[in-house]
Amino acid sequence: MLVGVIIAIVYTLGSVVDLYMETLGGVTGGFEVPFLTGLFGGVDLFSWRLFVVAPLWLLVLLVCIIAIWIGYSMLTTPAPVPLEELEEELAAEEAAEND
Repeated sequence: MLVGVIIAIVYTLGSVVDLYMETLGGVTGGFEVPFLTGLFGGVDLFSWRLFVVAPLWLLVLLVCIIAIWIGYSMLTTPAPVPLEELEEELAAEEAAEND
């Protein structure tokens, strides 16, 4: 669970946040529409980097969310009852039914 959270944070900082900071620095990878760039806080929406990084980021984030969900459910699920106790309970129920 913690590994999923750490990977999600590191990948977000290394991909999407880095791309945003790079775009603010003036490095663009596509043609720029000044109105849209100004509207979205300086992010060039038509940069090829955005079209590569955004889907990969969403995919990695989805995998991390699934890993976090599995880890959380494993942590919160109680341990199964041992087979010996189940057999004793079944034997006691059968004995109660037969009497």
